[in-house]
Amino acid sequence: MSALKSLSVKRFGPIDDANVEFGDLTVLVGPQATGKSLFLQLAKLLLDIGQIRREFRRFNIEWHGDVKAFVELYFGEGMETVLTEHTTVRRDGKSIDLSRHIVRAQRRSSGSRMFYIPAQRVLTIRDGLTRPFTDYRTGDPFVVREFSEQLHELFQSELARADPIFPRHGRLKEEYRRRIAEQIFGGFSLRVDRTGLQRRIVLAADHNGTQLPFLVWSAGQREFVPLLLGLYWLLPAAKVSRRNRLQCVVIEEPEMGLHPRAINTILVLVLELLHRGYQVCLSTHSPHVLDLVWALRIFQSRSGTPDDVLRLLGLRRTMGMKAVAESSLCKRYRVYYFSHSGTARDISGLDPGSTELDEADWWGLTEFSGHVGDIVAEVIQRSRA
Repeated sequence: MSALKSLSVKRFGPIDDANVEFGDLTVLVGPQATGKSLFLQLAKLLLDIGQIRREFRRFNIEWHGDVKAFVELYFGEGMETVLTEHTTVRRDGKSIDLSRHIVRAQRRSSGSRMFYIPAQRVLTIRDGLTRPFTDYRTGDPFVVREFSEQLHELFQSELARADPIFPRHGRLKEEYRRRIAEQIFGGFSLRVDRTGLQRRIVLAADHNGTQLPFLVWSAGQREFVPLLLGLYWLLPAAKVSRRNRLQCVVIEEPEMGLHPRAINTILVLVLELLHRGYQVCLSTHSPHVLDLVWALRIFQSRSGTPDDVLRLLGLRRTMGMKAVAESSLCKRYRVYYFSHSGTARDISGLDPGSTELDEADWWGLTEFSGHVGDIVAEVIQRSRA
């Protein structure tokens, strides 16, 4: 059963009117500062209010029943004004008084239903050390602090004696490990340096023992490692498909810092999450994400096969990969464009022939490529004249 069916929000921060029907994979696109992250954080607040309040109590953070104080604690410093008397919220068709939801939510919680990997994930590792919840300022967004705490707990427990952290047998399918090793780590392994007073994460060259500290990693490697550890949490080594009662996964800007081939590997891992039964929400500025969604929707409507999916993604024809590919053809895909006007439009068709420009050019992701092609063709034609 999906954690989210629909969420309608009006007059909430930069969002004037957004009505999103969630699929198995839902992708939010649009320029910066249009409310995509705010919308996704609100979805988590609706799902996990009990757990969020429990975490605040656990770390002795008080808000004394003041809704504006809670909003700033949760969304981050300076965000207390996003909720006003004119804000309306409907989840799965049911109207929700957000202030009442915050103040009167049940205190008991059996854990989160949404695992949130924020865009600021690079902050969760400092000098190769994972950071606990209390290592942040009170005004830092809750989703960053919670994700950082989850990685810190994972590193202190399940990965406490792990060496290497990656590649590691039993963690991720062999096909995924191979692609990550080739496209992101370039022959290095991810290890724990125990020579100092604190255990820190380093990249190590197995052939000569060279160790690279966090600050000399590439930008893509620094962005990817917290994401990798998040995937370790979501895809446990035991023979279970999902972690605890988690139903929904949010990954903001999974493409950050990565080469297109590495982005392709991230998308394969997203399909693995879908195969495991998670509902996934992405925010992105990458056309690669929409390329995949567009292709899968075409495959669904034109009798595409699992082999077509495998060829599309360059995956080997193993039983495990065929199962993931087959599963991907049975999922529901939705795409929404968040605009500076404050509205969100359904562009799930991703039809290049659409009369709606936002859908035809995928809200501008293909606009520059098309413009470049037009100008280059004009110059070539002029040179022949």
